[in-house]
Amino acid sequence: MAYTSAPRSGVQGRIASAATTLYSDNQSLIAEIRKATIMMKEIGVDFEKDNESDMVKQLEDGVINLVKASDECTHLSSAIQSIGKEYQPAAELTNFSKLFDKKIKRSMADTSSDSQSRLWLRQFREAIWKVHHDGQPMPGEEQDDIVMTSTECNLLNTTCPLTGKPITELAEPVRSMDCKHIYEKNAIMQHLRSKAATNRCPVTACPKILLAGRVVCDPFLVIEIDEMRSLNAQRVRADAIEDFTQLEDH
Repeated sequence: MAYTSAPRSGVQGRIASAATTLYSDNQSLIAEIRKATIMMKEIGVDFEKDNESDMVKQLEDGVINLVKASDECTHLSSAIQSIGKEYQPAAELTNFSKLFDKKIKRSMADTSSDSQSRLWLRQFREAIWKVHHDGQPMPGEEQDDIVMTSTECNLLNTTCPLTGKPITELAEPVRSMDCKHIYEKNAIMQHLRSKAATNRCPVTACPKILLAGRVVCDPFLVIEIDEMRSLNAQRVRADAIEDFTQLEDH
């Protein structure tokens, strides 16, 4: 796939615009994959409770395939974003197939790029394990492993640093694409417009500078907040059951 030269601003603008659209579509696809893994985890827990191990195994295989697809989409998103930012038209033909391959390989070389999808698989396995082994570490688990689990929040902050509200109660949650902190939209936009305020993230000790165009409700944010609500509800139910059990013991 190649393009001939054309007016620089025209070609560069069209490439940047197309990259923005493709990136957005690809991120939405990854978000749908994430929703599917959450649903499969919940179904898997129900099957495990009924001791349907064969069905659980089929679901786990499905999650593994989705994780691989998510990794591929993540690397493609990285390549699209990179080309959209860096592409400069030249007199010679541009072979976009080779350019994409190069950018994708560079993304794949970054071992941290697929850590999020590996977390999804771990969350599935841990949720299944906890059905019959709650409180016990999974096989092979190291005591000093510092990893995000399905019983923990995936979100960087749980309250808006400006309003103090829990993120599960925000009317319009948004997240910085640079530092990943979450805010109430009206509050952070007012903060950025304020002449007295710097554009530094209001989270204490965060050094990132915020740009209004990069503080958005990304495709994952709503999903992750919903998952946090679900986890909170599960904890409340578990605490209520524990309290009731303790009352019965007396």
